[in-house]
Amino acid sequence: MPGRVDVSHIFRSAAAARAGHLRRALKEAGSERDAVLLGAKTVVAATAAWLLARYLLPPAVSTFAPFTALVALQATVYRSVRDCLQYVLAVAAGAALAATLAAVAGIHGWTFGLLTLVALCVGTIRGFGQQGTQVAIVGFFAFSSGQGRIDYIGHLVASVAIGALCGLAAHLVLAPARHTDHRQRAVAGLYTTMADRLGDLADTLEATDPDRGHLRQWRGDWRKLSGECERIRHTIEAEIENSRMNPRHIVSDTDRALPRAREAVALAERVMDHMRSLTRTLDHALGSGELESLPTSFRPRFGAVLRATAAAMEEIGRESPSDPVLLDAKFDEAAAELDRVQRYERTASEASPAVHALQGTLVTDAGRLLTDLRSGRPAPVDA
Repeated sequence: MPGRVDVSHIFRSAAAARAGHLRRALKEAGSERDAVLLGAKTVVAATAAWLLARYLLPPAVSTFAPFTALVALQATVYRSVRDCLQYVLAVAAGAALAATLAAVAGIHGWTFGLLTLVALCVGTIRGFGQQGTQVAIVGFFAFSSGQGRIDYIGHLVASVAIGALCGLAAHLVLAPARHTDHRQRAVAGLYTTMADRLGDLADTLEATDPDRGHLRQWRGDWRKLSGECERIRHTIEAEIENSRMNPRHIVSDTDRALPRAREAVALAERVMDHMRSLTRTLDHALGSGELESLPTSFRPRFGAVLRATAAAMEEIGRESPSDPVLLDAKFDEAAAELDRVQRYERTASEASPAVHALQGTLVTDAGRLLTDLRSGRPAPVDA
């Protein structure tokens, strides 16, 4: 029947996707393995918390233990501790409100409404974070199921404490893996791609019969690279968070490697604007025929500028910290090539105004690209 949903096909596709996810997790370290390990730790911690709560506490409050274990097991140790503390504070606030109202005014409809109003207001306090709604939820349990009794509230708090301890203990036994080297490789790959693209632009400029299709494809690729930049930036921010309070052994230079990687990505996002402008200018010049009118002596000179800039760009993106002396030498070489092109462009008089304008646009874009790279490069290791 047309338009009928094949449910079995959907389930098979989902199962195949999960199986592939599991294979990748078993094969190599990465986000898939981290997710699988977090899921396994969550199952163990929640089960242990429930068993302990069922053994030590009344059944009415045992559910709070595994729920707290879920809250306490986040992707990073820092987030786990933060969310767990916020949840415990929210539980304490909700339980205290319920006990106070029950003791002072009794269990009535209007006191329940007052509890709801006060709990919602208290839950907006910034210190509770995303756990603010738990003030009201726990208050409801303590007020309705526990009738505001101190013994119920004490058991509830004990159940929450059991869940928090089980969840955080799972992180202490098997802390989240560190992926600093993966983030550095991603940044290095990004800079290598940009450097290669800059070399391709130099080849296109010098070619006797340049392919405009490549330029148009590259213009589309810049959007993909911008998206890749954003993705890498998010993974670096996540890894910086992962490094906080993580009991795993800290690799040498990790504390400085991640901030350098973040600076390098921020720089890449800026210089991409200049490279996109260069690509757009060459595309328009090729379509209008102005590129063929460029003096033959200008093309190799400007190509040398792009290649020297690409060499400096690749040096910035290396996994290991760049040698400041070597990087300065590459920048000086690129600046010298650009200075030669600028002198030639000012003294050349045989070109038409349109060609002069094209040369000036290309030189301006290259100059801005080189300036941004030089001024925005990550600080040296010993800075």
